[in-house]
Amino acid sequence: MTVSDIIERFLIDTLGDELSVNFNRNELATYFSVAPSQINYVLSTRFTPERGYIIESRRGGGGSVKLIRVSEDADDVLVKYIEETLSAGIEYCKACQIIDRLSDDGVYTANEAALIKAAIADKALVAPTVAKPRLRGAVLKNILLETLKMQSDINDGGGKY
Repeated sequence: MTVSDIIERFLIDTLGDELSVNFNRNELATYFSVAPSQINYVLSTRFTPERGYIIESRRGGGGSVKLIRVSEDADDVLVKYIEETLSAGIEYCKACQIIDRLSDDGVYTANEAALIKAAIADKALVAPTVAKPRLRGAVLKNILLETLKMQSDINDGGGKY
């Protein structure tokens, strides 16, 4: 487990069931014996909108930060990613964050998430490098559309898949 993993786990545990938590970036850096830039790195890579978080940072005051968990219905999250993120293409890292968010929300099991990630990985997409983000976006969009349909069937009493 890396220091970034430990900091991420600490922040998630601190957030608990709350929708937001305030903390001081410098104090957190001192607590973990890291530079404040390490805290910035964790926030910018692990607590992204794709993973269901918003970061509010205040200038001055020694680095005050507010971590906010975006509370959305899983279907709304699926629709949002289908409409916004995927039409222009998507990089693998961002796609994985979306899948991880949906897995965390219980839309996908860990095995399903791993299979989806394998299907959209660079080595699975036989295309020129420049075309891979757009191809990945199209594949992921279809997966999310199918997921949305299955979620709708489940909610309408059609049973699991």
